[in-house]
Amino acid sequence: MKITISKSIIENILLHAQPFLEKKDTSQITSHVYLNVLNSKLTLKATDFEIGFEVITSDLNIIEEGSVTANGKKFLDIVRILKDGNINLEVKNNMLFISQAHSNFKLPTFSYNEFPAFPDYKEKARITIDSHSLIESLKKITPAIDTNNPKFELNGALIDIKKESINFASTDTRRLAIVNISNQGLNELSIIIPKKAIIEIQKLFFNDIELYYDETNLIIRSDQYIFFTKLINGKFPEYSRIIPKEINHTLLLPKATMIESIKQITTISTDVKITFFNDKITFESLSDDNIEAKTDINFNTNFTEPFTIAINSRYLLDFLNSINSSEFTIGLNEENLPFILSDENFKTVVMPIVI
Repeated sequence: MKITISKSIIENILLHAQPFLEKKDTSQITSHVYLNVLNSKLTLKATDFEIGFEVITSDLNIIEEGSVTANGKKFLDIVRILKDGNINLEVKNNMLFISQAHSNFKLPTFSYNEFPAFPDYKEKARITIDSHSLIESLKKITPAIDTNNPKFELNGALIDIKKESINFASTDTRRLAIVNISNQGLNELSIIIPKKAIIEIQKLFFNDIELYYDETNLIIRSDQYIFFTKLINGKFPEYSRIIPKEINHTLLLPKATMIESIKQITTISTDVKITFFNDKITFESLSDDNIEAKTDINFNTNFTEPFTIAINSRYLLDFLNSINSSEFTIGLNEENLPFILSDENFKTVVMPIVI
């Protein structure tokens, strides 16, 4: 293999490949990227077995076709320190040589034939979801996905496809986030996608995409990239049962004012006590130290008696930072029961702190 390629192009490709690499054990071939030059195109792949990334470019000058692997992190480190302009890549004696002007580097390679095979999207079942709706829905529910939970299914998000609607759901056991979009389809399907994969999907895809799946993998394809992730094998909690069926008190609250008030309290404590009076809402810190923070806003709640909830402020801020509206709805029942934050088709059910 021997090619010349622009620094900006190969640097951008290698940058996108980094989250897909095995970082801890460089003896593994999954710490390498795979490059294949064939038919006037360069194909680069990266995978840690759980998720995978493939990109194809024809913006290069091919002198000799071929394939090679090289450590993805070191490859990027070398490219980054080179100057703008073209970079030469050549395979000789099982080494990858990287050169530009008077600068020369070489990286060891593994046998490219041992690089893990990617699942093929062809002949797999297809999921029809609007690209924009998919990405926006995943963004909203990502903060509520748990991390390192022994129940593996909680370390991902559910895509629950019904004939007339699609629900996106995630939970960390203290809150449940749900986005509902309309759907017109014949098939019903429920899959759980790992959190790491969901984060990378949001980085890679913006325009029209195609989604394919089998029992093991989800594959996403666009004009530029192919992405796959292993699915989480498990049963997601029955989320519809967690949503309160009836609401005693509903308030339409100003987003910006609520964010400002909560952030004042979080300088002292992440846990906040919110009390709804008839004509105002107060915010107080919940802290074991003898430090206090308190603020309030004038607001007509129509409560005849003070109503208090205590919450982890991050749950409320995550919700508010995910919506575009200037106002949102809060639905309350009793002080120690779950309450609902709502904006159009997005809901977050939050368990309050018992005080």
